[in-house]
Amino acid sequence: MADHSIEHTTPRWRLRAGAASWRAIDGEAVVLDLERSMYLSVNQPGTLLWTALVDGADRPSLIELLVGTYEVDVEQATADVDAFVADAVQRGLLEPL
Repeated sequence: MADHSIEHTTPRWRLRAGAASWRAIDGEAVVLDLERSMYLSVNQPGTLLWTALVDGADRPSLIELLVGTYEVDVEQATADVDAFVADAVQRGLLEPL
């Protein structure tokens, strides 16, 4: 009998090479969007996500990272990760792996 199940994969994202230059200063990231010549300031939880995305990360690992580091429940961490990734994708700073 054939397996007709649909394989669900979790997308992985990473920072797009050449899209930004950044440095962590006092626990927060200061990011220069090289295409738009705009500076972005990223708070500490966002910096944690940003750092994880340097080499690539998936949604579940980013959620787990926030839950494990900060006193936040899974629902809040999920909303925060989704908003952060959506904003970075809209700005052209992330690319899928």
